[in-house]
Amino acid sequence: MQFQRLRLVGFKSFVDPAEVQIEPGLTGIVGPNGCGKSNVLEGMRWVMGANSAKAMRGSGMDDVIFSGASNRPPRNHAEVKLTIDNSQRKAPQPFTDSAVLEVSRRIDRGQGSTYRINGKEVRARDVQLLFADASTGANSPALVRQGQISELIAAKPQNRRRILEEAGGVAGLHTRRHEAELRLRAAEANLDRLDDIGRELETALGRLKREARQAEKYRKISAEIRALQSALLFARWNDARVAAETAAAELAGAERAVGEAAGAAARASRTSCSRCSSTCSC
Repeated sequence: MQFQRLRLVGFKSFVDPAEVQIEPGLTGIVGPNGCGKSNVLEGMRWVMGANSAKAMRGSGMDDVIFSGASNRPPRNHAEVKLTIDNSQRKAPQPFTDSAVLEVSRRIDRGQGSTYRINGKEVRARDVQLLFADASTGANSPALVRQGQISELIAAKPQNRRRILEEAGGVAGLHTRRHEAELRLRAAEANLDRLDDIGRELETALGRLKREARQAEKYRKISAEIRALQSALLFARWNDARVAAETAAAELAGAERAVGEAAGAAARASRTSCSRCSSTCSC
């Protein structure tokens, strides 16, 4: 991949849009002190995913936004866009099929950064992996900042190894390996958590089985109680029915006896009246 163009808007001293063409071969930027030469390099490192405000010579990441001047008001955001030639299709997936990659980073004051590749929002890690696979990046020793030469001379063996690995193009593999290890540890943690949840569910399942057995026993006992209560009520109803029928029969017998007695009394009364004198008042 070949860098083609760097565009800065509101980044540090570049309050107005500025564009730097990066031609094949050697491209030099010259100018007096304070004209922004270091800001160009820092803008390139920033768009590659630099996350250290100290490396940007600031106390906070918002310090990369133009803070204003005597005749210019401060800006509320800064944006850097890096255009990359990917005609050889060396970019990793899913960017292999794009002949040109436009990597941009925008920061709004107090709201953090947003990364985009070809207009699609991505993670900072995606941008860092993109450049790591190209043996470069925000922390690559190929981007030499002020005071870094003496640091490289006094570098520890592990730092020198990192330089050689980036030169050999394996830095991206180490980054991907680190990510894979993180995902593996996260998966193992999830498996441990699943085991804990499984044990909790087994305990809950055992408790539910006991409760289900108790509920089934309660249901059977309740059914037996209802059956016995129904039988008892039926027996009481049958006894009451028999008693009612007996009482009704006795009442009918008594009514017949009363009727017969009344008839006999009436006949006796008529017979007595026929034998009486004419003066009988019956």
